[in-house]
Amino acid sequence: MAQVLSQDEIDALLSNVQTAEPVETVEAPSRVEGARKALLYDFKHPNRVSKDQLRSLESIHDNFANQFGSTLSTFTRSVVDVDLISVDQITYSEFVMSLATPSCTYVFSLDPLEGAGILDFNPSIAFSFVDRMFGGRGKALNTERELTGIEKSIMSKIISRAFQGLSRAWEHVEKMEFTQSAFESNPQFIQIVPPGETVIVVSLQIKMLSASGLITVCYPYLTLESIMDKLSAQHWIEARKKGDDHNRAEKNAIELSGVTTQLIAILGRTDITIKELLRLRSGDVIRLDLSENEDITLLVGDRMKFQAQPGKVGHNKAVKITNFQ
Repeated sequence: MAQVLSQDEIDALLSNVQTAEPVETVEAPSRVEGARKALLYDFKHPNRVSKDQLRSLESIHDNFANQFGSTLSTFTRSVVDVDLISVDQITYSEFVMSLATPSCTYVFSLDPLEGAGILDFNPSIAFSFVDRMFGGRGKALNTERELTGIEKSIMSKIISRAFQGLSRAWEHVEKMEFTQSAFESNPQFIQIVPPGETVIVVSLQIKMLSASGLITVCYPYLTLESIMDKLSAQHWIEARKKGDDHNRAEKNAIELSGVTTQLIAILGRTDITIKELLRLRSGDVIRLDLSENEDITLLVGDRMKFQAQPGKVGHNKAVKITNFQ
């Protein structure tokens, strides 16, 4: 049978607890010195693309957005802005689930790379482009239907310009030709990679006067795997620098092609006294230090540039270049 304590005994126990000296405790070290910090890793969403490579992809598609916006403005004869929203890596199944149905989805190839990619236009912005091309103001249609044959033909012209812009944006990394290979209105029927495979999704927003919407570019990691090393920051900077140097050289050559300069042919030299110079009359012969078979010197401006042989072309005096200085 359990013993029942009296009130006096309970008070005595409480007083002993209050007067007891506190016991010193030693805090355990937060981590062992030299040990690595554990990080969470989601095996369902592996990060196969580094942050450095994602930044390079952002730079590529930011350039594409600027170029494509100008192209669409010219094509529609109205102000069209294209802005880069995000560059993410997700699974292919998640990407397909994010697309509207019915959709305006194009499958493209990236020659010479193996595999395929996807370019998706939000249906509302697609209908806006069609309305604008037929003389409307580009209003968005709140309807869920597939594009008709005529609407597809209008969109195919816009898509071809988008692929040309992507090819130009990627040329500093890898020269690729983007080509449409299929059109699909139901994204569930598009299977370019297994559902769990990692894909890189680039989201861009198109803004028109009366409508706005998203376009999405999807690159499977397996398709870009062979050129992922070229997406490092160092390689990207070097490629941009080489491209700029090449373009600058071509530009300078074009700008200088119309510049005129003086070309002087030195037939020979000789030394005479002032007395002989004063005695020179018309018809006198001056003997030079070069024979008729020796090359003469051509000056460009005040610099010796070429060796040449004198002669005639018709009734005009001429020189034939034989060597460079």
